[in-house]
Amino acid sequence: MTTIKTLAVLVVLAALAGVGFVYSGLYNIGADSPHWPTTFALVETLRERSIAARATGIEVPVDLDDRARVRSGAGNYDAMCVACHLKPGQDESEIRRGLYPQPPNLASPEAAAASDPASQFWVIKHGIKLTAMPAWSKAGVDDGTIWDMVAVLQELPTLSAQEFDALVEASEGHSHAQGHDHDH
Repeated sequence: MTTIKTLAVLVVLAALAGVGFVYSGLYNIGADSPHWPTTFALVETLRERSIAARATGIEVPVDLDDRARVRSGAGNYDAMCVACHLKPGQDESEIRRGLYPQPPNLASPEAAAASDPASQFWVIKHGIKLTAMPAWSKAGVDDGTIWDMVAVLQELPTLSAQEFDALVEASEGHSHAQGHDHDH
């Protein structure tokens, strides 16, 4: 019985220490100060495992390489994503420099290899807490439009700046669900 009491006391003390730490303000939450290495590793693992668990079972459309789908995705990606995730030929953006954690450069070969279409779909649709990644579904973006954006993500790392710009120009611009259409 003393083992259970000792364990209960330790749990209560740990909880009180956690609450005390949160209320102390010791942890710098500013985006211009990186996480402690242990915090960063924990958050990265939590994010990756959460996305993987939720993307399981998402059925990927077989037509992600359809040119119309890629063109449509390019128009929306250019309007909604480039400021943070960049485009071919772009090295940095004003807003991206100020974000922490730094959003992945989705035009880079490393980013393409790191994420599968189902995970990309889930992230675009649901966003990621405590980052600047919005849940686009909450903004009225429908699943078809999200899959179009995934389609362009599949090709983005292989496109030149000129090829991407041509896709955007050939697209219908920024258009998505509920009649929210915008010009280039």
